[in-house]
Amino acid sequence: MPEVVVYLAEGRSLDQKRGLVKEITDAVVKNCSVEPGVVTVSIMETPLMNKAKGGVLFSERKK
Repeated sequence: MPEVVVYLAEGRSLDQKRGLVKEITDAVVKNCSVEPGVVTVSIMETPLMNKAKGGVLFSERKK
């Protein structure tokens, strides 16, 4: 029973998450020779104020 955990900064839409878990599931099915129903994908979202890159909080970065 394959399980994939994806860590993301918050902010993706529901449609983006649907697409992501579908494509991850498809890749696991193809490469691990399993049925889609046994693949678990978990998305772990972090609030932008709790994640930083280069010493700068994502909530304070310029887009």
